[in-house]
Amino acid sequence: MTPAFEKLQKQLKQLPGLGFRSSERIALHLLVEKPAQLPALVAAMEEASRVVKRCARCGNLAESASAGAGVASDAPVCAICADERRDRSLVCVVEHVPDLVAMERSGAYRGVYHVLHGKLSPISGVGPEQLNFAALFERVKSGEARELILALSNDIEGEATCHYLTQHLPKQAGGASSTGNASSTGGAGSAGSTNDGSGGSGSASGDESVKTTRIGFGLPSGGGVLYADSVTLKSALEGRREYL
Repeated sequence: MTPAFEKLQKQLKQLPGLGFRSSERIALHLLVEKPAQLPALVAAMEEASRVVKRCARCGNLAESASAGAGVASDAPVCAICADERRDRSLVCVVEHVPDLVAMERSGAYRGVYHVLHGKLSPISGVGPEQLNFAALFERVKSGEARELILALSNDIEGEATCHYLTQHLPKQAGGASSTGNASSTGGAGSAGSTNDGSGGSGSASGDESVKTTRIGFGLPSGGGVLYADSVTLKSALEGRREYL
């Protein structure tokens, strides 16, 4: 292979999910099999890198031309934040943009989101400074959020991130209730539950603290107990609710 081809393959290999063979196939496809597709691909990538930014409010993907009212043109907002039909008092906190997409695909949630772009992981060198905490704390402090729904991974790093959030949430300017039922999720049904399975009790840090809930974890729809692992069964038991 030529040096230029190897350089392209090396760059493709750095993309998530691509190994040596897959990056080799893509490079051959673009350069040999379908070279006519290459200019359009390069143009699309250049345009996306120029106009696609992080949403100034939530961290989701947004385009520079879609800036909303009250936000400078160089600080765009995403389509969800710009949608006036959304319940802005409900903020679902997710790790990455694909998590937001999955929540949207369910059609069960009509609030807004906040993307952290990761979770706390000291082993990987990811601390609070590397995550999108500051913008979330500003949203809470302004009184915009009435409830935070923590939709983070059910693992050690996810739990650590949830704990950090609940310990560092600022007081709200207007004062919001810190207790209540977690079923108020803007159409999300009973997805919210606390870490201890108590059915949605919020943060106990004071009357002016935002309500904080955790999504439920347990058996998937159509799944059974027999093939579930111990962590899933533990989460399902802790998140149980009254059967009506």
